Amino acid sequence: MTVTLADVAARARVSPATVSRVLNGNYPVAASTRERVLRAVDELDYVLNGPASSLAAATSDLVGVLVNDIADPFFGIMASAAQSAIGESATGRGGGEKLAVVCNTGGSPERELTYLTLLQRQRAAAVILMGGSLEDPEHLAATAGKLTKLAGAGTRVVLCGRPPAPGDASAAALVFDNRTGGRLLTEHLLGLGHRRIGYVAGPTDRTTTRHRLEGHREALAAAGVPEGPTVHGPYDRASGYGATAELLARDPHLTAVVAANDTVALGVCAALRERGLYIPGDVSVAGFDDLPFSVDAVPALTTVRLPLHETGVRAGRLAMRAEEPPAGGVEAVPGELVVRGSTGRPRE
Repeated sequence: MTVTLADVAARARVSPATVSRVLNGNYPVAASTRERVLRAVDELDYVLNGPASSLAAATSDLVGVLVNDIADPFFGIMASAAQSAIGESATGRGGGEKLAVVCNTGGSPERELTYLTLLQRQRAAAVILMGGSLEDPEHLAATAGKLTKLAGAGTRVVLCGRPPAPGDASAAALVFDNRTGGRLLTEHLLGLGHRRIGYVAGPTDRTTTRHRLEGHREALAAAGVPEGPTVHGPYDRASGYGATAELLARDPHLTAVVAANDTVALGVCAALRERGLYIPGDVSVAGFDDLPFSVDAVPALTTVRLPLHETGVRAGRLAMRAEEPPAGGVEAVPGELVVRGSTGRPRE
């Protein structure tokens, strides 16, 4: 049954006019009253009718693109590509142009849900969620519920580099094969003769972290090589820099370090150089993603190349219904091992 403005007013114990003022923001309302109204809106999952349409099922010209951090090249490349594809998919003047809005969550699950709620209220034409998701059952269930409601209202939902939430079959998903990429990196190091390999992983509660680490461990297990020390942290340079000291304290004889991504790998390289260690002569270093700076690092980074731009373009086309969803709704997007100068054989 459709929730009405009157239902929200009854739940919040205010008049419908007060609810309207809070939602439209066009009249001063006491903070306590505003909070009570917004809580009622969330509890009832009330969706404000957009002013641009008189049809309950109509969508607006808005496309929301949710990213963890737009300053991170991983997200910036995909978001830029998606936005370009959204613009190119329009058929000209008055022919379906959409306004793509990038929503920066900062990795906050609460902020992610808030943006989804706001996009639902604005009856967004499409929503694209980029990057790995938080591995928390409560958050996954809440996200799946939001996406199902969005899709039911006519919003196209696209996951870009992100696996579907359990129970959510409403989205078209382009999922990076991080597990295979992680395995390829470690197999490369093992093939060079490395047997003492440290790992700087991403945050423990992210799907991307788990899948890349699982691939690393699969390669070690298949070769019968014991797992080296692992340190978790954010996907940033400072994490790699700080984790290197802990890895070497736990095993001073490491001959290789696998980093969660290329940005983390830069921090690892800096920390190793400060300790007078040569790359790859003393310690080999590998990254992940093949971000633009990877080839210009000294030495250039061995990494796994993900087709970030191409996947972002496809996400934008899917959002605009200019491309059919993958069969079964989910497509695995493979990475490619790129071998450069930061990895070599260990010293005898």
